Amino acid sequence: MRHSRLRLPLCLLFTSLSVGAFAANEFTRDSGAPVGDNQNSQTAGADGPVLLQDAHLIEKLQRFDRERIPERVVHARGTGAYGTFEPTADITDLTRAEVFKSGTSTPVFVRFSTVMGYRGSPEQARDPRGFAVKFYTTQGNWDMVGINVPVFFIRDAIKFPDFVHANKPSAVTGVQDPNLAFDFFAHSPEATNMLTHMYSLEGMPDSYRHMNGSAVHAFKFVNAQGEVHYVKFAWKTQQGLHSLEPGQVSESIGKDPNMMTNDLYGAINKGDFPKWDLYVQVLKPSELGQFAFNALDDTKVWTGVAERKVGTMTLNKVPDNYFESTEESAFAPSRLVPGIEASEDRMLQGRLFAYADTQMYRLGANYQQIPVNQPRNKVSNNSQDGAMNSSGRKGEVNYEPSGIAEIPQDPQYKYASTPVSGVTQQLAIKKQANFLQAGEYYRALSSKEKGLLIEALSGDLNHVTNESNKYAMLSYFYKADPDYGTRLAKATHADIKRVDTAAKALAN
Repeated sequence: MRHSRLRLPLCLLFTSLSVGAFAANEFTRDSGAPVGDNQNSQTAGADGPVLLQDAHLIEKLQRFDRERIPERVVHARGTGAYGTFEPTADITDLTRAEVFKSGTSTPVFVRFSTVMGYRGSPEQARDPRGFAVKFYTTQGNWDMVGINVPVFFIRDAIKFPDFVHANKPSAVTGVQDPNLAFDFFAHSPEATNMLTHMYSLEGMPDSYRHMNGSAVHAFKFVNAQGEVHYVKFAWKTQQGLHSLEPGQVSESIGKDPNMMTNDLYGAINKGDFPKWDLYVQVLKPSELGQFAFNALDDTKVWTGVAERKVGTMTLNKVPDNYFESTEESAFAPSRLVPGIEASEDRMLQGRLFAYADTQMYRLGANYQQIPVNQPRNKVSNNSQDGAMNSSGRKGEVNYEPSGIAEIPQDPQYKYASTPVSGVTQQLAIKKQANFLQAGEYYRALSSKEKGLLIEALSGDLNHVTNESNKYAMLSYFYKADPDYGTRLAKATHADIKRVDTAAKALAN
C-alpha cells in the first residue's frame, strides 16, 4: 500500500520553511543563504588567485559598489524624525481634508535640511533650512514641502536651475563663490526680500527645534460644498526662536558641524519632544487683488491677514535607519489629498512637476512603495512594473474603463474648478513690488538685529569683485530702505551717491 504524501500549498510551504529553519540572527546573503565565512575569500590553493565562483564575495562587492544613490541636487544635507499631527480647530468650513478632522491623529515624518550643501557639509550654513512634512493621512500622503522662512528668492520656476547653479559650488573650482551668487541676484531684484530674511538672525537658527517653518506658497482649501479658499501654511515652534550671530558661526562649526542633528536627536532621546503649531492664513478668491503686490508671488507674505491655529505637530521618534528614512524619504508638493489643492503660484506650478520627477530619478518609478514613502491606505491603480515594484497588483485588467473589473471612482474628489481668462503669454507678473517687503522687514527689526544683518550681509558683499553687480545689489537694499542701503554702502566702502543714483532708476 502506498502512503499518500502530504502536499502543502506553496505559500504554506514557504512559511513552514522560513520559520525556525535557521538560527536567529544568522549571517546570510541577500538570498537568505547562510554564510560560513565572512572574513576570507575562496582561493585556488593557499597562494592562488581568488575565485570568481565565490558568490558571497562577488555579491558583497557588488552591493558595496552600489550603496550610494544620487545625492539630492538641493537639500542633500538632511535630518529626519517621526511624530504625529493633531488638529486643534474645526475647519470643515474650509476643507474636507481628513487630516484636519477633529479627534484624528496623523503620523508624520519630517525632514529638516540645508539647501546648497553636500551630504556631509556643516549644518551651520547661511542657507534656507528645509522643513518638509509628510502626513500619512487616511486619504493618502500629503507632503508640505517648505523652508524656515515665509518667502523665496525667485517667483518663476523657469529660473530655478539658474538660481541653484549660481549658488552651488563653482563648475570650475568646486567651491562656492559669492561672485557667482550675487551675479545672479544682481539680475534678480525679486530676491531682495528673501536675502534680507536670510542674512538676518532668522536665517541662522541654532537648532532645528528653534526655528519656524513655512510652505511659502499659497494653496487652496476646498470644502465639501466645493467652495475654494486660498491659504498659506506656517509652523511656529513652541521651543522659541534662537539663532547664531555672525561671529558665532565659525566657532560653532569648529565645535560640532553636526550641531543641529545632535540637538534634535538628543532632545527626542531624552523625551523632550519638540512641537510646532500649524497656522493658516485664509483669503477668498475675491480678496487676492487687495494687495500692492501679486498675492500668488512667493517672494511676498500676506500682510494684514490674520493667522488661525489649526493643529500641533510633535516629533517623538528618531529613525532606526538613516538611509531608509532620511535618505530614501521623498517629498513633492504635488502629493496632495482631497480638500487641499495647488494654487496658480508660478514657482509652485514648476515644483509640482520637478520634485516628483527628481524622486523618480533618485529612487525609481516605484519610490512610493518604499516604507517611509508608502501611504497608510491601500493604493489601487493601474500603474505597473518598473524597477523595485512590489505592489502585488493582480488580475488581467490593467486599464480603465473596463466592464470586467472596474476600479470605482468618486466624483466628489474631482479637482475644484478654477476660472481662467486671457491668452497664452510669456510675461512677468504685474505688481511686482520687488523692494516693498524687504524694507518693511528691515524696519521691523530691533537696532541690534539691524546691526547683525548689516554685519552678515556686508561680509559676503565684500567678496563681490564685480563692481556693477555690487552696486546693483546695494541699490536694491537702498531702494528697500535708505538707512539699510546707506549702512551697507558704508560697510562695503561703496560710493553712497552712486548707490542713490542707481536706486532712483529702479521701478518700485
